[in-house]
Amino acid sequence: MRFICKKTELSDAITNISRVVPQKSTIPALEGIKLKITPGNAELTAYNLEMGIRTNIKAETSDSGEFVLNSRLFSEFTKKMAGEEIIFTIDENNVIHLSSEATDCDFSVMSADEYPDLPVIDSKRSFTVPQNTLRSMINMTSYAVAQNENKPIFTGELFDIDAESFTMVAIDGFRLAIRNETISNSENFNFVVPKKALMEVSTLIREDCSENCLISVNDRHIMFEINNFIIISRLLEGVFHNYRMSIPTGHKTEVFISKKDFSASLERCALIIDEKNKCPIRCEIGNGVMKINCKTAIGKVNDVISADISGEAVTIGFNTRLMLEALKAAEGDKVRIRLNGAMKVIEILPPMGENYIFLVMPIQLKN
Repeated sequence: MRFICKKTELSDAITNISRVVPQKSTIPALEGIKLKITPGNAELTAYNLEMGIRTNIKAETSDSGEFVLNSRLFSEFTKKMAGEEIIFTIDENNVIHLSSEATDCDFSVMSADEYPDLPVIDSKRSFTVPQNTLRSMINMTSYAVAQNENKPIFTGELFDIDAESFTMVAIDGFRLAIRNETISNSENFNFVVPKKALMEVSTLIREDCSENCLISVNDRHIMFEINNFIIISRLLEGVFHNYRMSIPTGHKTEVFISKKDFSASLERCALIIDEKNKCPIRCEIGNGVMKINCKTAIGKVNDVISADISGEAVTIGFNTRLMLEALKAAEGDKVRIRLNGAMKVIEILPPMGENYIFLVMPIQLKN
């Protein structure tokens, strides 16, 4: 079998799918990339039984066949070949020969007989969302996904879809991130997608791409169709937190503040906080300013930030990292902060509207 591919197109395809190739698997074939050749086309697949990615590139060939290639060798040889095109030839001993200009390389391939098929998403439940919007939603919420697996359902994000809106929710027990967009859909449904899959989706989307992503789902799997890529992931099982019950219904204090100024102050505080020297931020809000205080054995920080404040004065404590990550995820130059006292959840929103809501649990101050 013989085929010719553009080096850059093939290398990009390998790079984008190889991240899901497992280093070790009970099925040895999954440790490689499946390559399926048909007239005019090369289909590449990577799969780890939890998530799979498939893409297609043009191939100059009239042959057909499929086989599995070592992921590392396939990637490195392709990158390091000279010239703009690579000629591939596979012989009867399952050895693939690569040639380009004056360079020749060989390595063994495996039969594709043991390579499992990707799940088929046969559900009619689907909707579309602009790719750059989806990327924004993922990047603005993924920071709040739980890192440990004590509650596996929280290692993913809730997709909550109704007739008019698409909401993504992440929670880890100390904070909650909600991001919503208006869409048109015919029914209500929800499911939980692993963070690993969402990060792959975000990586494959160009920041400025406004083309639609088609999302299809059944009871066990979700499929994202992005440009020339298909990402399929297993869904997480379990009952997700009722996030609507966590959103405050009112507030006693409202603050409009520069995200840059607030973040810079917290970053200064972070310089004197480490594993041995932990300390909550003491934040005094009132009279048109937010006073930030932090003191550890390493040093101390005292900042005064101008802010537009309405309602009751309040002094509240919080974790530096949790607040910083929420601020970094927020879009725009300013944020709106709502409070209901020293021991009620801190609510972070955009200056206008509620297309995102970030909640951070406060810390009780000693004095």
